[in-house]
Amino acid sequence: MVIEFKLPDLGEGVAEGEIVKWLVNEGQSIKEDEPMVEVMTDKATVQIPSPTSGTVKQILAKEGQTVKVGTNLVVLENSSKSENGGSANQPRRTDSTASDVGSIPRTQISTNKEQQKQGPEATPAQRAIATPSTRKLARDLGVDIERIQGTGPSGRVTEEDVKKAAAGQPSPRAPAPQQQQTVFEADQMRPPITLPSRKTGESIIEAPTKTIAGSEIQEERVPIHGIRKRIADKMLKSSQGTASVTHVDEVDFTQLIALREASKPLAESRKVKLTFLPFIIKAVVASLDQFPYFNATIDDERQEFIIKRYYNIGVATDTPNGLIVPVVKNADKKTIFEIASEIERLSEDAREGKILLQDLQGGTFTITNIGTLGGMISTPIINVPEVAILGVHKIQKKPVVVNNEIVIRDMAFVALTFDHRIVDGADAARFASRVKYYLENPGIIFLEETEDKKE
Repeated sequence: MVIEFKLPDLGEGVAEGEIVKWLVNEGQSIKEDEPMVEVMTDKATVQIPSPTSGTVKQILAKEGQTVKVGTNLVVLENSSKSENGGSANQPRRTDSTASDVGSIPRTQISTNKEQQKQGPEATPAQRAIATPSTRKLARDLGVDIERIQGTGPSGRVTEEDVKKAAAGQPSPRAPAPQQQQTVFEADQMRPPITLPSRKTGESIIEAPTKTIAGSEIQEERVPIHGIRKRIADKMLKSSQGTASVTHVDEVDFTQLIALREASKPLAESRKVKLTFLPFIIKAVVASLDQFPYFNATIDDERQEFIIKRYYNIGVATDTPNGLIVPVVKNADKKTIFEIASEIERLSEDAREGKILLQDLQGGTFTITNIGTLGGMISTPIINVPEVAILGVHKIQKKPVVVNNEIVIRDMAFVALTFDHRIVDGADAARFASRVKYYLENPGIIFLEETEDKKE
């Protein structure tokens, strides 16, 4: 049976994807759930598995091509016989779409023999939603995944569901559909740039040279695609669609450094890597609680901005694939150590190309820590549809005046970029001053949190 496989829905709000790499060739045999193609969407790359075992007859979408959800990607020939007993080589076509990666409906491609194996409780139309790794776990544990009630978003069967089934524990009723948990495993590196060695006195702005077929070229064209294209599109949208203004202040980090050093032994005992970022997130959240207009997103179509009563803080992360912004959800309800652990997990997943789509969504405010890379001041670009972003720069010792005396303190610039359509400059200055106050007096945050819990 011949099947036209379409680009499935890869997540909430995702309308298109870019074909990064085909993992199969025309004429090649492929097994069910075997990775078939890498598709770039929403700043990450996902491997889409094959919905069936068979042969790749024709690849319809080229690498580098951007296609919309529902577009035909590949023609597959199922190795089994059709439902009416005919040969799989008959020129019959059916549409095979999916609402989720790894959840391809098989009503039209399962044989009667397969249906008899699955029994009345697991018809092809009821095929379990699960990732290939979860299916493998089920096979390893000898569990029939088709009979498991998934508890994940959209009824997805999770690894925990499989383990409970293997242990004889019933799975609870699946919750209402939420954000999909598509696992991003593929990795698309930035185009490598190799600079030639230079002799003393040569201009550092001279174009790199390459020798091709005996001739030197002074230029190289690099296509803008993949994550770089996603970044370019979003940055352009932010630049053209917001009234961006940057407010800069200088912050004394001396007390925060001392608090972090004092907290390190406890963090190490909990196997947590404690950086400055969890403290900065706490300072920002405490400030957003007092200045809620900065914890908002904008809906340009309806000409509204939505103030959020929860605090999902995006953390700009530099990865081999480009800039990615994982989100620490409900940061106001987490401790310093919990935030640190979450940042470590998200950063590791982002750099390894395994970040979950849900971990990239739902942000209400973004922080970018530029200080680790050097530089004094920058103007961060707003992570639309949010209305503000805070950039933290390099902390360095400087002589400053405190109580009419010159002392050495650990100082750094912080830059708040905000959308002037939503918030005014005076409010931005007040918000930045509040962040500065908490960063310079970090113990106050914990005192206020204790008072809030008592109330």
